[in-house]
Amino acid sequence: MINDSTASPEKAPFLPSDGCELSVLMPCLNESATLGICIAKAQASLARLGVSGEVLIADNGSTDGSQAIAQAAGARVINVPVRGYGAALRAGIDAARGRFIIMADADDSYAFDAIDPFHAALKQGHELVMGNRFLGGIAPGAMPPLHRYLGNPVLSFIGRLFFRIPVRDFHCGLRGFNTAAIRALKLQTTGMEFASEMVIKASMAQLKICEIPTTLKPDGRNRPPHLRSWRDGWRHLRFMLLLSPRWLFFYPGLLLFISGLLGSLWILPETRIVGGVGFDIHSLLYASAASVVGMQMVLFGILARCTGSCLGLLPHSPLTRWLIAKFRLELGLLVAVFIVICALGLAWQTLAGWETGGFAALNPSATMRRAIPAAALGISGMELLIASFWLTFLQFTLDRRTQ
Repeated sequence: MINDSTASPEKAPFLPSDGCELSVLMPCLNESATLGICIAKAQASLARLGVSGEVLIADNGSTDGSQAIAQAAGARVINVPVRGYGAALRAGIDAARGRFIIMADADDSYAFDAIDPFHAALKQGHELVMGNRFLGGIAPGAMPPLHRYLGNPVLSFIGRLFFRIPVRDFHCGLRGFNTAAIRALKLQTTGMEFASEMVIKASMAQLKICEIPTTLKPDGRNRPPHLRSWRDGWRHLRFMLLLSPRWLFFYPGLLLFISGLLGSLWILPETRIVGGVGFDIHSLLYASAASVVGMQMVLFGILARCTGSCLGLLPHSPLTRWLIAKFRLELGLLVAVFIVICALGLAWQTLAGWETGGFAALNPSATMRRAIPAAALGISGMELLIASFWLTFLQFTLDRRTQ
């Protein structure tokens, strides 16, 4: 069963080293209990498939003899001094000789003897082939309940929501990919969040992605797991949030801005009574603050998206393309100055009313109905002014880079 996403544009063919078709890549850190078993299964699969290939071990500083076991079993070993799951896999991807790579953990939890569907999907033109453990079957004791019923489903849902990726098991360790296509993504993370980075950036680059059922069984390790549930779960979530300014800043900010603005307009004319509860200038203050913070989040979301696109961290969207190509500093300054002038006008009106009353004690309810909107408008105008300069700076930087 294969679930396809959208197809990608044509890419230059990858020329494998020494005619190597397939590299089976395993990150390794003290896997002496299971490494030999995994290598034997991978080698048997290569022989059954009848393809030229290699088993590549990216060793992350093992001290239990894992390197010697791998070399004795006929695998190629590279030393990766930078610690981390992602660091080991990045080094392995760079060192791989195969046109395709199939990777999985070396703890004997994944079926290296059943990689045939992954290779077939890669030969059909898919550029990232994800395993799905929930479709293929998870043996009792193979996955902690916290991961099975909370961590993986929630993080996979967030990934699909944020990035519209048709993958239901974001963090399956067994996956295959086109070597050249994944190298072109220039993956950067060094920890467990590497699994999310690969899927997200592959989708952003419009690679052809599919999902294949795979199994998961209890691992055979004789050491504590490297994975730390809450720490690594947070690293995955943090990475997804940072790559999605739209969900991190723009949507929450837009909701906050609209709610604050409507609340301010409702309370501004007079005190409102609902169910015996009064909404007066204190509520107006909070509503105005919400609208100001919301506007700041919206602007920051737009600027973060444009900055990420200009730096090559995120692909351009129609909005970022339009802003970077068409936005003019003078327009932003004109709107910002107009807002600030309106704020000053309200402030002057408040001061004039105080003068008319002989600078006597003020009526807080009447006075603050001008002072609070004046402050909110003034802050909003300055935020827009700063954002306009920042966007123009991005345009200037991009122009310099393209010269």
